[in-house]
Amino acid sequence: MLKHIQIENFALIDSLELDLQNGLTMITGETGAGKSILLGALGLILGKRADLSAIRDTSRKCVVEAQFQISNLSLMELFQELDLDYEDLSFLRREILPSGKSRAFINDTPVTLAVMDNLGKRLVDIHSQHQTLQLSKDIFQADVLNAFIIEATKSEAKPASQSLQRYRTELIVHKNTQKELKNLRSQEAQLSKELDYNTFLLQELEEAALDQLDQRVLEEENEQLSNVESITDVFTEFNAVLSEDDLGILDQLRQLQNKLQSISSYSSSYDAIKERLSSVLLELEDVYQESSNEVDKIEADPERLLKINTSLSLLENLYRKHQVEDVPSLIQLRDELADKVFVSMGLDNKIKKQEKLLQEIENNLNKLGKELTGFKDKHKIALEAEVLRIVQDLGMPDAQFIIEVSPLGAYGDYGVDHTQFTFTANKGSQLLALDKAASGGELSRLMLAIKSILSRCKKLPTIIFDEIDTGVSGAIATQMAQIMTSMSKEMQVMAITHLPQIAASGNDHLIVKKVTDDRMTYSTIERLDKQARLEEIAQMLSGGTISSAARENARALLN
Repeated sequence: MLKHIQIENFALIDSLELDLQNGLTMITGETGAGKSILLGALGLILGKRADLSAIRDTSRKCVVEAQFQISNLSLMELFQELDLDYEDLSFLRREILPSGKSRAFINDTPVTLAVMDNLGKRLVDIHSQHQTLQLSKDIFQADVLNAFIIEATKSEAKPASQSLQRYRTELIVHKNTQKELKNLRSQEAQLSKELDYNTFLLQELEEAALDQLDQRVLEEENEQLSNVESITDVFTEFNAVLSEDDLGILDQLRQLQNKLQSISSYSSSYDAIKERLSSVLLELEDVYQESSNEVDKIEADPERLLKINTSLSLLENLYRKHQVEDVPSLIQLRDELADKVFVSMGLDNKIKKQEKLLQEIENNLNKLGKELTGFKDKHKIALEAEVLRIVQDLGMPDAQFIIEVSPLGAYGDYGVDHTQFTFTANKGSQLLALDKAASGGELSRLMLAIKSILSRCKKLPTIIFDEIDTGVSGAIATQMAQIMTSMSKEMQVMAITHLPQIAASGNDHLIVKKVTDDRMTYSTIERLDKQARLEEIAQMLSGGTISSAARENARALLN
């Protein structure tokens, strides 16, 4: 509900603050007084483009701010999607600077015009003879039929809302599953291009038996086998020096050890020297034994040397090829390639499982979609009849209105079918889609009929009817007034009108006036009290000097 609007420096409005009431508000005034200016100002806070020429005084900014009570419109989820702080009482503000720059705010948070438009169309619906494009949109037509069916079946054991909720839950799963399948197929296509090359690299690394290779050990063994002769010579000479009979170091040290033993009891120092020599001798004997063992192990092995050189050469080639420096890095690369090849080889199974899952989901969607189509086929006749009844009362006695429900060939928001309203206002004329079927005035009355039905089926935003009564007779105007009055019991309705029959039906009445003083011409909007309203209706009836009869007629209309 639009509760309050404030306009500064916009077109003919210098400064205006207006509180608005729930129910049905009528807006009247002479042609050119500025009624359309109010709609233009509202358009700014609903996200419409700003026109610098709309600024009244180009030396200061133009500001339009509106306050909405939105607690009954279920907009919290939309606020979350738009990343806005939700408030039951929300403010929309638009500023146009003298430079032409425009700024938009929702609850004091700066927003883009796209965001303001997204929210604005959920708050106010401005409807005129020239603004019936919404009526021809497929999504709007499907929404109307769906809302009607939900209202009609809400007391049934299995209401349509239950089937629609299950369908939409399944539809979300379907979209996510499709997305996952698309990703898997894309991944498969990418990996299949690399599979052969990755498999070749993996095979090369696996054949290298990297887990069994120790480069340090291989290099050490390579050095030994490459220098067998010199190593043998050194150890042979070393062992000879240590063990040559009588002249060897070991024999000489043993003799010295015996001599020290003979004097060790004379002094603790002698005994200590003897013990240290015994330790040296023991260590040297151990070295000699180990050296002898090494000599026994040394043996030329050309085949082993060739194998080692081959392994080392392979490692060097792999290092250069893969831009790494050690065996652990090659092992890591091998494992990563193995994962890629495994994933690539396993994607086919994943894709098949995902395809099977998608088929099961589509089977469920088809079943639920068939249920929804059944609801539409059953209840569309009642909606057709109700729309026809209203439009016939609005001056189109020969009108025909048929709702066509046909297979969509896809999964839509409201099921597996396509909803299309077809209409003709003339007897014997072909039924056509709404964008080809009728004049602006006819479509405007059709929209009024549909919106009146929709208003009792779901929560609608504030609706403003902008002179949709143009060109209609008094009897039809009375019917329009009754429809608007009925709608206003469920929602806030405003109507800009020139017809007294409609103006008299509101529970609130605003008048737009153009005032000229010594400095300027400007527009004002005033709320009429009971007597002023009587005079305004009488003026609309008489079209000139107000007669007593006009006042009596006005009083009758107001009563």
